[in-house]
Amino acid sequence: MVTSGVVFYAFFGLGWLLAGLGHFGGLVTGVAGTLGLVLALALVRIARQQAAQLADQESEPLLPAKRRRFAQVNAVQWSLIVAAAVGCSAGRVPELTLPLVAIVVGLHFLPLARVFDDARLITPGVVLAALGVAGLLAWAADASRGTVYTLVGVGCAVTLWSTALWSLVGIRRAAAEESA
Repeated sequence: MVTSGVVFYAFFGLGWLLAGLGHFGGLVTGVAGTLGLVLALALVRIARQQAAQLADQESEPLLPAKRRRFAQVNAVQWSLIVAAAVGCSAGRVPELTLPLVAIVVGLHFLPLARVFDDARLITPGVVLAALGVAGLLAWAADASRGTVYTLVGVGCAVTLWSTALWSLVGIRRAAAEESA
């Protein structure tokens, strides 16, 4: 379970980085994307190594009711993301798309904390939502679209990558405590 979470955090972090810095184009986006990809792949590699080392302590799969709840939470999240993107496009305010998506993504972590019985998911949820609000406030203060996207995109990338590391450290600590 942790391995799949780290994979999601790693690659969605990369997506947020590219969304946040894509407006720079060229060399900046290429270098950032390459570094982000290297970081994402490193996180996945560490997670897979850790999973192999802790194979006997593998977490149990989600019960059917929790799987359904997980699917419901994600269906609502993606529906709201699509609605935000369509609404921002129709309203001719595309610069609000990333902040609104960050709020939706952040809020979706809150019910997931219950699904996975992991209160630690509340922290990235609150941070992601706060980054979205910060993006809206920056836009309201007449920040450029690039500034809003960089603030939200890079902030969300760092948050998700930090969550991946936090997950890996937490599992490592728990395994060390069990073996002691």
